[in-house]
Amino acid sequence: MPSRSSKPAILLTRRLTADVEERLRSEFDVLLVGNQTVNRADDIEAHIGSVDALCPTVADRIDGKLLRDAGSRLQIVANFGVGYNNVDVATARELGITVTNTPDVLTASTADLAMTLILMTARRAGEGERLCRSGRWNGWEPLQLLGQEVSGKTLGLVGFGRIAQAVARRACDGFSMRILIYTRSRVDRAVLERYDARQCDELEELLAASDFVSLHCPSTPNTHHLLDRGALNTMRQAAILINTARGGIVDEAALVEALTTGAIGAAGVDVYEREPAIDPRLLNLDNVVLLPHLGSATKETRSAMGHRMIDNLVEFFAGREPRDRVV
Repeated sequence: MPSRSSKPAILLTRRLTADVEERLRSEFDVLLVGNQTVNRADDIEAHIGSVDALCPTVADRIDGKLLRDAGSRLQIVANFGVGYNNVDVATARELGITVTNTPDVLTASTADLAMTLILMTARRAGEGERLCRSGRWNGWEPLQLLGQEVSGKTLGLVGFGRIAQAVARRACDGFSMRILIYTRSRVDRAVLERYDARQCDELEELLAASDFVSLHCPSTPNTHHLLDRGALNTMRQAAILINTARGGIVDEAALVEALTTGAIGAAGVDVYEREPAIDPRLLNLDNVVLLPHLGSATKETRSAMGHRMIDNLVEFFAGREPRDRVV
């Protein structure tokens, strides 16, 4: 049913921070479905035809059928997240539906989390925390949970966008790490010199030379299972894989195999191939740190993401080009 108000009608799929919801309601007629942990897909489908804008999160699958079922009223999908692989952008483009995202504002928080995973895996902090909680810790021992140093080691970054560069800055300045990067496009020499980084021509070159490999590339058909069995076996035996990008970049079954057989030393994982499902075999491995997609999970960042989403909506409905339009 069309909105009776002159304000555009917005379908919000999840609860957001209080300041963001307050601003949304001041600017738009807001219909909220689902909650923070359960997305009621049937409710979205039931209401999408009666709104002017859809505001999903990266955890909501907005496929072509849903966009077609929306009818002619839906004008914009303002995605809450820097990634937008959850939205069928090809169908959106075909239907003339604008799609926006929320880049830039989550750079620092995601880079901080990547460094958190580097430190946790290197120093076996997850294992130590579980040992303390289990009541099995019997006191200090010279050989107990020996990890590896981070300072002075080589960090390989797959992708070199804003987040990867923020990780490079933290690793270089804070831990004197040597930086290798791999990306399909050539990076300007001045940018590389900023981080004392070297660009590898092939992914395999980076994998073979890195003590830590951190993924920061987008999820595309070209990057699906970029880290497969062959790639993982190219890594050093004691190397650590960090993924704060997207789960599908790593073949999760191959990762389980590599961690189980000792082909790699450890992994720090914040995203999963079939989120929120996690391969149960990972749950039983001590040499992996598992986090529940916390990359942007700070109050400041989630609020900034929400306001960036609203800025795009305001610009769009004012007849101006949204700042973060991707389609």
